[in-house]
Amino acid sequence: MLMNRKTPAASNAIEPHEINYMKRFTLTLMCACIAPLAFAQSPSPEGSAAATSSTETTTSSNEATTSSSETASGTVTTHNRKTIVIKEHDNPVSYVLGKTVHYVDKTGKEIDRHVIQPGKRVILHYTGTGEHRRVERVEVQD
Repeated sequence: MLMNRKTPAASNAIEPHEINYMKRFTLTLMCACIAPLAFAQSPSPEGSAAATSSTETTTSSNEATTSSSETASGTVTTHNRKTIVIKEHDNPVSYVLGKTVHYVDKTGKEIDRHVIQPGKRVILHYTGTGEHRRVERVEVQD
């Protein structure tokens, strides 16, 4: 009795529906691997045009508001490793310095933090509100 037996050569053959399945699977896997790279953003250095091009609105109190950080300008009254106090319109305002504060001059060049002395005019780039204002960048104006 002969039954429908496949020959050894025929049993190793790949059927057309299996080929389509493998193509779809491979294509899906490749897309899943490439998708994170397509949506990734490269970090932009602070102070570059890309970092400061967010919408800024200057208010009457010399503070500019951006979507992620704010700026405040004034004259330094005290400065130490953890805090900086500046005088804004005759009102002293205290800010906490972040762990990675960048001290720069008005051209954006990095400077030593010891340059910050009482009486210097500065612009602070900070995040947060109230007692939780954390300075990320101190820009010396003079």
